[in-house]
Amino acid sequence: MLPALVRKTWRDDRRALTGWAVGVALFTVVYTSFYSQFQGAAELKQDALPQEMLDFLGIADMLSPAGYLQATVFSLIGPLLVLMCAITLTARTIARPEEDGGMELLLATPLSRTAFAGQRLAATGSAITLVAAVPLILLMIIVPRVGMDIALSHVAAAGVGLIALVWCFTGVAFLAGAATGKRGTVLAVTGVLGVATYLANAIGGMSDGWQWMRWLSPFHYFIGTDPLHTGWHPAHLLILAGVGALTATVGMVLFERRDVGV
Repeated sequence: MLPALVRKTWRDDRRALTGWAVGVALFTVVYTSFYSQFQGAAELKQDALPQEMLDFLGIADMLSPAGYLQATVFSLIGPLLVLMCAITLTARTIARPEEDGGMELLLATPLSRTAFAGQRLAATGSAITLVAAVPLILLMIIVPRVGMDIALSHVAAAGVGLIALVWCFTGVAFLAGAATGKRGTVLAVTGVLGVATYLANAIGGMSDGWQWMRWLSPFHYFIGTDPLHTGWHPAHLLILAGVGALTATVGMVLFERRDVGV
């Protein structure tokens, strides 16, 4: 039997979770299904986008199956959607009830603060993982059907990388919420960090003198290794998951020590 707090969190978030899952699913299906039409359009060539734009997005090409999936699903919009889902749902774990004045009532349950925060995070984290797994599940079905000549193991590597990226930012968002109890801070910190690290990965990939910046970006460990061409990179996935676990743990420690409502 799942803890009551986990079930309550799922009930409270079910509409938002359903909406995000449907939106990510539609995005994945629509863009992936266009592959055959994209390939069949004679007027579309490799130079359809400026090379500078392709370099900024980290896309080697748009005509190969791997390049097309990276450009449409894994480069910008796909990660943006699932990260927005992760940040908004994670902001509800600690910050929303505290700002709404309901935290004292929730903490009146016979749970320690650590257990309370852990169950809230477990419920939200599992829901976020489900949404982040939607592209992986759908691509494993659609890719063979539309005739994409790409190993499904490579698609799986990119899909799991997206999940690991989401775990990383979920931990950061939880830490921000647990430390401050403010949704605005959660959105600001994770939003700024997401944009800054994305730019760091993009700029580092375009300039030899700035390549060191890529190693500071979670996006490098997600897509910088080009898993759609090169397959699995377990060490990079473990780094993303480790950052998420570490920041979440620090968040629970800070929440245990902080005066709630102050």
